[in-house]
Amino acid sequence: MHQQIKTLQNIVTRKGSSKVLTFSAPHVLKSIFCLSNQKYVSRASFCREIRLGEGAVKTLISHLKEYEIADSIKSGTFLTKKGVRLAAQFYKAMPSQCFVKKCHVTNGKYNYAILLKKGYVSDVGNGMKQRDYAVLYGASDSLTLIFKDGEFVFPGDGVICFTDEPETREALIGKLKPEEGDMVIMTSSDDRFVAEISAINTVLWTLGSEKN
Repeated sequence: MHQQIKTLQNIVTRKGSSKVLTFSAPHVLKSIFCLSNQKYVSRASFCREIRLGEGAVKTLISHLKEYEIADSIKSGTFLTKKGVRLAAQFYKAMPSQCFVKKCHVTNGKYNYAILLKKGYVSDVGNGMKQRDYAVLYGASDSLTLIFKDGEFVFPGDGVICFTDEPETREALIGKLKPEEGDMVIMTSSDDRFVAEISAINTVLWTLGSEKN
């Protein structure tokens, strides 16, 4: 995934003497996912989905066009064939994501979970680096879990999570469809968007930290 993440990083690189950008790689990936789920996306929809002002969205779209990831017509912005391929590559690594109801093992009102397939991640230690990546984007808490023998366990010590909250465990299994050895990163915040964007950031950093 290094090349795909490099593409995201290139998209958020300032061009010449342009102003400091107010969006980053997680916003770009979320915008690509948004485009992949709709035929056309208007600027107004972009503003709502990725919580950026109209000027920032206009700049983001221009950067996507420059790298031939997206294009626009009167109906809105859409993914090019190159953009569709890029989205598909990310979907292979992180095929499912969802919101999860407030639970006792996290301290935020909203929880957002993303599944990472085991073939894309080898070693995450005890998950503390993932927590740092989540906090960087405003999350109040973060969990890194491995799906093993039908349970979600903490990396390193193998302690089972959600022993007292089977409904959370079942919700994650039902929505994410994990397989043996897959990883789940779940971030928490009192702000719904922050919970989501911090999870995306954490996943990107985790994928980017993997050695070739």
